[in-house]
Amino acid sequence: MNMFGGIEAGGTKFVCAVGTGPDDLHDEIRFETTTPAETLKRVIDYFTAHNSANQLHAIGIGTFGPIDVRPDSPSWGYITTTPKQFWQQTDFAGTLIKAFSVPIGFDTDVNAAALGENTWGAAQGLTDFIYMTIGTGIGGGGMSNGRLLHGMLHPEMGHIMIPHDHKTDPFPGCCPYHKDCFEGLASGPAMRERWDIPAENLPDDHPAWELEADYIARALVNYICTLSPQRIILGGGVMEHTALFPLVREKVSQLLNNYIQTQQIINDIDTYIVPPGLGNRSGILGAIALARQALASPIKH
Repeated sequence: MNMFGGIEAGGTKFVCAVGTGPDDLHDEIRFETTTPAETLKRVIDYFTAHNSANQLHAIGIGTFGPIDVRPDSPSWGYITTTPKQFWQQTDFAGTLIKAFSVPIGFDTDVNAAALGENTWGAAQGLTDFIYMTIGTGIGGGGMSNGRLLHGMLHPEMGHIMIPHDHKTDPFPGCCPYHKDCFEGLASGPAMRERWDIPAENLPDDHPAWELEADYIARALVNYICTLSPQRIILGGGVMEHTALFPLVREKVSQLLNNYIQTQQIINDIDTYIVPPGLGNRSGILGAIALARQALASPIKH
């Protein structure tokens, strides 16, 4: 049986696992994201320990970015202009190829999670959808015509510019590149800096949630109007505050103002804007799905 490795590489922690899918994960480990040398050594040590019989046939990497996903690029497999200290221009995929000589699937963490949701979760049977994570950062991926979203590079949905009323919300934003982009206004760190309280500690009746829902809804309306997704899946730590979902759905409907009249928007918005079907396992299972994809269709560089 083919065995696959998966890596969910986050800015604060790494998750590594071996298995074939949601019902067959043989082992999983989590550890802090430190320097590239230290962190990737732990990754290699983990997979080496689980590859004694050479059963590991491919590894999938879903990582924070920006990254280079262009197969014909000399820096394919690199983390590039990330604000994460020490990780800029890190040859992530190449380091794993040198260690194991197996096919490597490499994509953003959100595209990997989208693939996981399409394979086993809330996007099964769909060809066009968006997966977003709203937490330590904000990122978005998904599929168009059954293919993961790529192009010049990869989507950076967390860095779109959304309306910012400085009188209502004088917080300047916390993105190191754009200040008050979507991530700069609505990520977990933005909520903590604005209110001096971590998002998970804010009470249900705090005005933070109304403002947060408004920012999320404004972003989603832009994606709906440009990409026309069949479904939107919202994950990440901030979205674990489940009262956000009805607020976001209501505000999306209000902002669209009956302009887009589809069954999903008019009658089924509760099943249109949804949490991940795989819960908090979308990322690591998506990495396993990337590995399966890499074995089936290896990328030549």
